[in-house]
Amino acid sequence: MVLAKVRLLVAALWAGSLWAVGYLVAPTLFATLDRVLAGQIAGSMFHSMAMLSLGCGAAMGVLLFFGTRDWTPKRRRTVLLIVVAMVMCTVASHFGLQPMMAAAKAANDGSFGKLHGISSSIYLAQSLLAGWLLWKQT
Repeated sequence: MVLAKVRLLVAALWAGSLWAVGYLVAPTLFATLDRVLAGQIAGSMFHSMAMLSLGCGAAMGVLLFFGTRDWTPKRRRTVLLIVVAMVMCTVASHFGLQPMMAAAKAANDGSFGKLHGISSSIYLAQSLLAGWLLWKQT
């Protein structure tokens, strides 16, 4: 019972922070600050979000192992796949695309926009997976 509530709390923290940073805070920064400052602050926030995602993913893995004995194997497997997919979104975006975006921005070679679009698509997929993760907790 307690582990189920902790699992729901971790899933809610993960989903809520993804949604708040990506769809509320970052757009507000770009709407109110100059683009350079907004980009610096948003980059810092997305880095923090990536670290939080990795932590939440690890916590969910542990909680799924120890706190879902009453779940069917199919449900446990589905939720585990959602968690793994969300972590992979973080890894691909933060550790794969983010360095490429920084290099493209520094080189001013015009590929930043394309990379940013790919990164945004991955973030959207992760955000949708977060909703599914919350749905599967109940």
